[in-house]
Amino acid sequence: MLTVDALSCARGGLAVLHGVGFVLNPGEVLILRGPNGIGKTTLLRTVAGLQPPVAGRIDAPAEGLAYAAHADGLKAQMTVVENLEFWSAIFGGPPIDEALRAFDLVGLRSRLAQNLSAGQKRRLGLARLLVTGRPVWILDEPTVSLDRASVALFADAVRAHCAAGGSALIATHIDLGLQAEVLDLTPFRAEGAPGEASPRPRADAPTDPFDDEAFL
Repeated sequence: MLTVDALSCARGGLAVLHGVGFVLNPGEVLILRGPNGIGKTTLLRTVAGLQPPVAGRIDAPAEGLAYAAHADGLKAQMTVVENLEFWSAIFGGPPIDEALRAFDLVGLRSRLAQNLSAGQKRRLGLARLLVTGRPVWILDEPTVSLDRASVALFADAVRAHCAAGGSALIATHIDLGLQAEVLDLTPFRAEGAPGEASPRPRADAPTDPFDDEAFL
């Protein structure tokens, strides 16, 4: 489903990782680990096609990737339902009902996104994945702002996605309780690589659906 071979990537023109390789098959989860600054975000952005690799090969299904990063990518003046219907219409995905249930958003369906708490916004941002119909999820620290119960909802959603033949590539420092392989990126750090600051939006920064997500 996703093959990465001898991949080297850079940030700001400086090498970050060199020679990364893995295969992600249907039904599998791969967790990326490593210290802050190792290049997890850069690797995910490269695999998602948001920036070109320095070297190596990425084989992925055409229009098969869904990428979600730190920003929630919501339209503040739209309701929960309207945000999900927007993404479902763009990608021709399934109805939004399962996404609402999976992330406990049914009771919030008519609330404007701007009136949600940080954790509720995060759940809505992740719920978008379910309405894209994309088989490979590429996720950068997906549990930011989530409480324990919401982390469990997210983990259940990943399990269901993989049980249906999907797969997930996730950068996270926490144990999600998933059956997953773990890839430590430390051995792949490029010689002399600088530390990498992962961009995170300000709490008061405006968001846009296209800020943090690419579907290829």
